[in-house]
Amino acid sequence: MQKMISILGSTGSIGRQTLDVARACQIGVAALTANRDVVRLEAQCREFQPQLAVLMDPAAADDLRVRLADTGIRVASGMEGLLEAATLPQADTVITAVVGSVGLRPTLAAIRAGKRIGLANKETLVCAGELVMDEADRWGAEIVPVDSEHSAIFQCLQGCRDRGEVKRLILTASGGPFWGKSREELEHVTLADALRHPNWSMGAKITVDSATLMNKGLEFIEAMRLYRLPPEKIAVVVHRESIVHSLVEYTDNAVLAQLGVPDMRLPIEYALTWPNRGSAVTEPLDLVKCGVLTFAEPDEETFRSLPLAKEAARRGGTATAILNGANEAAVARFLAGEIGFLDIPRLVERALERVPAGPADTLDDVFAADEAARACVR
Repeated sequence: MQKMISILGSTGSIGRQTLDVARACQIGVAALTANRDVVRLEAQCREFQPQLAVLMDPAAADDLRVRLADTGIRVASGMEGLLEAATLPQADTVITAVVGSVGLRPTLAAIRAGKRIGLANKETLVCAGELVMDEADRWGAEIVPVDSEHSAIFQCLQGCRDRGEVKRLILTASGGPFWGKSREELEHVTLADALRHPNWSMGAKITVDSATLMNKGLEFIEAMRLYRLPPEKIAVVVHRESIVHSLVEYTDNAVLAQLGVPDMRLPIEYALTWPNRGSAVTEPLDLVKCGVLTFAEPDEETFRSLPLAKEAARRGGTATAILNGANEAAVARFLAGEIGFLDIPRLVERALERVPAGPADTLDDVFAADEAARACVR
């Protein structure tokens, strides 16, 4: 039977690359969703012929409904439509490529429907990781990471018989466009500077997170939840070349690494084909031509977002939801030109100081902490 997928966030960077993989591997598409990009979603629908198309913006959905009137594709809108796309019976796998905490509810819905989750929405595990992993255990849902770093760790753990054999998970960070700069230099960088990533082509929010190193902080928390390891068993190193995507160090000091060209289609394909491997959809890695590979300690004095994320991870509970909500709100203000680059970690730190953290036992706890953090930043 042909594999069928739903893609939540199909018009973004990860969503578009997932469709590249679907095209190359002849994978069927059951549902596509986006925020409000009518033109791109219409083009995707006409090529892949999903059963369901969803736009979060109701007016955009009305427009798409008219545009697709000559097809048999049903159009829905809002969170209700997103939840339907996540639980569509015809899809066996759901790629969660939406950005931000909006991905939490549909991811949980897909888990409860017993889907395989190709997890690209790191905020889901950052905000409510213990809840999400407990639900995955309860419903027998597979969570396979799509982030290049967590996919690398996932691949390096395939031969691990017992999680007790793991000494450390080592996440690699590119360092973003500002690696090596001082805090004084960062006071004057522009939005255009922050969006100029040296290795990866990503959406604006994730690219800014990479520049602040918050992206690595969120991945630090995500690794804790996904692999159920304490923070002291997770490390971060800066690897500018983005060839080594992450590593696992075992108790006998053996270190396994996953290497490849910086192309998100490789981890996307692996999430769709695991436990098997598909045919190559990326360029091969030429070890002779890729040059010297370097590694360095992250500069946590200059890039304050990473230690803030580590501190939230150690505090636990809703502290990680506060961190994420504050960061999303601060990055939105930076993208809108309202604040400077270094104001992002300053506002996140203020939210962590002012918004009280508590237990994250329910979704209501998580969303209340998230909203309080956003209000503090606004």
